[in-house]
Amino acid sequence: MRLGQAIMPLMASQIIIENFHSPALEGNPLGDPATRRVPVYLPDGYDESLRYSVLYLLSAFASRGLKLLNDDLWQENIQERLDRLIAEGTVQPLIVVMPDASTRYGGSQYLNSSATGNYEDHILELVAYIDEHYPTKAHPGGRALAGHSSGGFAALHLAMRHPDAFGLVADHSGDLGFELVYQPEFGDFLRYYERVGDEGIADLLADPGAALNSGAPFAALNVAAMASCYSPNRDAAWGFDLPFELHSGTLCEDVWARWLAHDPLRMVDANAEALRSLRLLYLDCGRFDEYNLLYGARRFADQLSALNIPHEFEEFDGGHRNIRHRYDISLAKLSAAFV
Repeated sequence: MRLGQAIMPLMASQIIIENFHSPALEGNPLGDPATRRVPVYLPDGYDESLRYSVLYLLSAFASRGLKLLNDDLWQENIQERLDRLIAEGTVQPLIVVMPDASTRYGGSQYLNSSATGNYEDHILELVAYIDEHYPTKAHPGGRALAGHSSGGFAALHLAMRHPDAFGLVADHSGDLGFELVYQPEFGDFLRYYERVGDEGIADLLADPGAALNSGAPFAALNVAAMASCYSPNRDAAWGFDLPFELHSGTLCEDVWARWLAHDPLRMVDANAEALRSLRLLYLDCGRFDEYNLLYGARRFADQLSALNIPHEFEEFDGGHRNIRHRYDISLAKLSAAFV
């Protein structure tokens, strides 16, 4: 065992907790830790003389990799799910890495930002670390990205920007179509600001947990967190620009354009070849998604079809939450597509 590891022997498989130090996160603006606890799933029968495909499983906003291991009375955690699928022969034995890209505000969208830190670089550092310390298939055909919500967004985003690193993607209800996803929450932020002013927003950003426990709306924190990712500004009072005017709510078109530049819907044309190179591009979304993500997913699938980019898109009866059963489908598809 290497220094900085701990083993949780829960089942026949193993969970290694890597205490991974990331130079990319050193000195980040929020003072968040540069060393992260990263669970690594090793299948039953793990053999260092073999080579394994690797899945990077990206958590949603306000979450991190360790949460995927939470014990639940009525649902499998990710280790139990993987053990079952591998035992059934539905999924090949593989390594699964569960990064921590959380911030004090809840999440980084796995992007580089002057307001939060360099989380895209952090993921690439983690890939290099895993390839160095585990017997991986260290090429795009042996590396996959998957995630839910912000994790699904990041899976698409990272795959488009780094086709030399990742060759397979599964996006469950990822952030797509920013107009319908984020603009409905702008009013929540504005109403909260009307009540608490600059000082209250500063308190929310300084200690989100305490503010939420005192009645701050989660949507207000989400808007601020997304602004820290999509429209950072070192010179702004809070380190980022909001996409609306605080007095009237008028949309600030220049700032909103910076948000839209990160919408995968706006990235397809420029990254068509990267998307076309993927061995698997799988998307799904619930028909009753509470954040209106279905409509962005449909538009994204239509764009892919228009450009003759191979993909699979499924809609299912459900909403944004309680979708862990969908991993049975994506994990099987990823397993079949690995080189």
